[in-house]
Amino acid sequence: MNIKEFKQTLPLKKAILGIDYGSKRMGLAVSDLSKLIASSYKILYRTTLEKDLAELKNIIIEKEIGAIVMGLPLQMNGEEGEIAAEVRKFAFVLEEHFALPILLWDERLSSSAMENFLIKEVDLSRKKRAKVLDATAAAYILQGALDALQYA
Repeated sequence: MNIKEFKQTLPLKKAILGIDYGSKRMGLAVSDLSKLIASSYKILYRTTLEKDLAELKNIIIEKEIGAIVMGLPLQMNGEEGEIAAEVRKFAFVLEEHFALPILLWDERLSSSAMENFLIKEVDLSRKKRAKVLDATAAAYILQGALDALQYA
């Protein structure tokens, strides 16, 4: 699904969940209901698929989520590797389980951009950065998609 198709599927007055996928943890971010501003939300530490889906279901209900943006980790040449295939597989599971529109968004350099920001602008130690990086990267990914939606 491209950004224009995604925009047409978005329900009114619902937020968008941003996901920075990882096999051990996922960074989560949530937009406001007007879909203009992304905020980092939390890190979901992965356990079993059933528990992960249950936690995501609770977030979807609590935060009034109407769609999902997942970071797609493309290689620098634009090709997809093994992790991108994992993301696509997980996105398919989410789409089947929650019946929400899902947009895969190019996330190249999102984690490194946010880590540089946390070092240079916020001056966080390595230990503190580790606690917020995934959720911050999810917000960066989601904000990119939200900005693109304004022009789609």
